Amino acid sequence: MKTWVPSESAADVLSDLPGVDCAVYNSTTPMPQGVEEVEVWIPPLVTVPDVRGTMARMTSLRLVQTVTAGVEPYRPHIPEGVTLCNARGVHDAGTAEWAVGAMVAVLREFPAFVDAQRRGEWTYRHTGVLADSTVLIVGYGSIGAALERRLAGFEVEVVRVARTARDGVHGMADLPALLPAADVVVLLVPATADTAGMVDAAFLAGMKDGAVLVNAARGGIVDTDALIAELKTGRLRAALDVTAPEPLPEGHPLWSAPGVLITPHVAGSTPASERRVLRLIRAQLEHYLAGEPLVNVITDTY
Repeated sequence: MKTWVPSESAADVLSDLPGVDCAVYNSTTPMPQGVEEVEVWIPPLVTVPDVRGTMARMTSLRLVQTVTAGVEPYRPHIPEGVTLCNARGVHDAGTAEWAVGAMVAVLREFPAFVDAQRRGEWTYRHTGVLADSTVLIVGYGSIGAALERRLAGFEVEVVRVARTARDGVHGMADLPALLPAADVVVLLVPATADTAGMVDAAFLAGMKDGAVLVNAARGGIVDTDALIAELKTGRLRAALDVTAPEPLPEGHPLWSAPGVLITPHVAGSTPASERRVLRLIRAQLEHYLAGEPLVNVITDTY
């Protein structure tokens, strides 16, 4: 069974499975021979060029297992009869940890103190604090639950919003009424047609003065120009692990906007995520070879 994997470590973890023939293909290596024989494709973290064209040539393809929770580069191009699975749960710890660190860093003004340290200046002042805040999690799935667990010791109120309302979780229709009370708004929604540009000027205007927007989802969920306009007034602050465009080009006005902390899409790029990806890959291939049900199967948009 020809299987393309994203790394040598992935090939190693599958090396003893009977009949599995692994070749490494990622965003930097040349495409291996035998694309038409690939039955299982595990794409890399960084999307390879021409996903549509690549998948069209994989005439033997039966399973695509992503190493990301997001499947937007692959979902539109999945051929009939091919199963698509995501890596739900793999990046929960890293992304939740980043979100906590980011909101603390912005509220306690760590970036400004780092700048002052470089200048050799002692800039004592009071700062904001996470304690006694209301944290609104927009997109309450497995990452949102992981984030809430990590916030348990910070003495905050957590408000949950998801696509579908359920016990203890609001639906998206409640979001406009919830925004004005939130001190921190964390975005964890998937990139879909419904979420593209959802954080627009009206959404941002609904946030309370001094609130912090934390985006650990996808850059396209936020209207970048609208966010920059709010940041320039000083009314809102933000912590962004993702941007639109991405990578953020040199000279883009978001780089110099006041009150924003930007990291280069690293929230889930941790050793913990790598270990969990390998465990998932191994388990999925064992299930696949045995004809057993797979986990994290994408049956709709998500």
